[in-house]
Amino acid sequence: MAFKSLKLSLFLFLALFFASSLAELPQHKETGMTLYFQDYSGGPNATVIEITGPANDGLLAFTKFGTIFCTDDPITEGIDRESREIARAQGLYVTSALDGSNTHVLISVVFNDEEFKGSTLEIQGTSAQFERVREVAVVGGTGIFRLARGYATFETIHYDPSLHHAIIQCNITVLHY
Repeated sequence: MAFKSLKLSLFLFLALFFASSLAELPQHKETGMTLYFQDYSGGPNATVIEITGPANDGLLAFTKFGTIFCTDDPITEGIDRESREIARAQGLYVTSALDGSNTHVLISVVFNDEEFKGSTLEIQGTSAQFERVREVAVVGGTGIFRLARGYATFETIHYDPSLHHAIIQCNITVLHY
């Protein structure tokens, strides 16, 4: 009889414990934003460099299998490269398809503006380089975006070959606490 009473007490304790711990979780927030990566793939102020060897004829080998790139792009709130910088895109791209069609993206969006300062979003996934719009996963975050999950789309909306400058529009939708 004492054993049944102990089992019932333990069951009630665990039920109350789990119910109270679940009740304390805040509701998810959904945040959407549009950011503009100011990407410079050449010149004295390059923000993307090839780290697996020298580029051919001064151009980066984006379609060469196994090529690794490091990036530290400024992210602005508007399309104009002179608009206010709100974050940096820091990370790696690896050309991961034999035919050069895909890169594997590992990017931290590191916010430095007032609203999200010190917070990050972690982006990871396969990006089909030759598609107009590429989608990758948001797999985490810190600060305001703690436990973030969601997706990001990338679209190159401008390219100036004389400056090696591309503007990449990034739309992000995340759930976070």
